[in-house]
Amino acid sequence: MINAVIYSRVSSESERQDTERQTNELIDYAHRMGYNINKVYEEKVSGYKKNEDRPVFAKMLEDINANQIDKVLVWELSRIGRSVLHSLQNIQTLHDMRVGIYIKNFNLETLNDDKTPNSLSMFMVQILFAVANMESKMTLSRLKSGYQNHIKKHGSKSVGRKKGSIDSDEKVLERHSDVARLLKRGLSIRNISAITNKSSNTVLKVKRLM
Repeated sequence: MINAVIYSRVSSESERQDTERQTNELIDYAHRMGYNINKVYEEKVSGYKKNEDRPVFAKMLEDINANQIDKVLVWELSRIGRSVLHSLQNIQTLHDMRVGIYIKNFNLETLNDDKTPNSLSMFMVQILFAVANMESKMTLSRLKSGYQNHIKKHGSKSVGRKKGSIDSDEKVLERHSDVARLLKRGLSIRNISAITNKSSNTVLKVKRLM
């Protein structure tokens, strides 16, 4: 019997996401394969966080080290780490414990049945991480360029306010309508801050008001 755990994560920056769909589909897969599900770990935290700032992920590694676990089931590559290097380090950490990772959206197994690394899968994992990283940078660059062109054509309202004045929530949202639009598109706080050149605190404030 193969013992497996499920790790589902969504970004803390998105209020519309939850782990239910990821978890349910991974549970269905485990049942079809006849795996014994030892535990389900669900976390809502930014993918940019380090392992020590992802308490559920850290607890999973601790539990795996203390129990006989064969596989970690995840929905997609981005659930594993905050960057290409970080994700590969996490995969290696699990491999050192003789634990493989099943990545559902690409149907990849990182370890063979004999616990040796699956060379083809690991090659694909590195390529997929690199492509995802490149696409993310290109998307951010296009959005920032589009935003700057918009400002050149239409101008930008001042982001400041007179000392001692207090704006209503409506005025704050109106003044930062560009931030609100990008939030509605599901962009991360970090990316919106980079695109609009506004602080992450401003973006968080707009998000709370929305």
